[in-house]
Amino acid sequence: MKLVLNLSLLIFSLLTFGYKSFSLTDYQIKKICMKEKKVSTCKKNLREKRYNLQKGNPIEILVIPYKR
Repeated sequence: MKLVLNLSLLIFSLLTFGYKSFSLTDYQIKKICMKEKKVSTCKKNLREKRYNLQKGNPIEILVIPYKR
């Protein structure tokens, strides 16, 4: 019984969250790019990445290491 429950929850979660991608809004892009030196190129790059993400193309995400 427990196996059936876990399997059904797994299938349900895959079906509901599988095709959704959350991309940045214009306001979030503006807020992120305010800290950069070249605001226009930052906005352009983030909008291109958002467009590619919405179309289903893979994108590269820069990971900045945490400094103490």
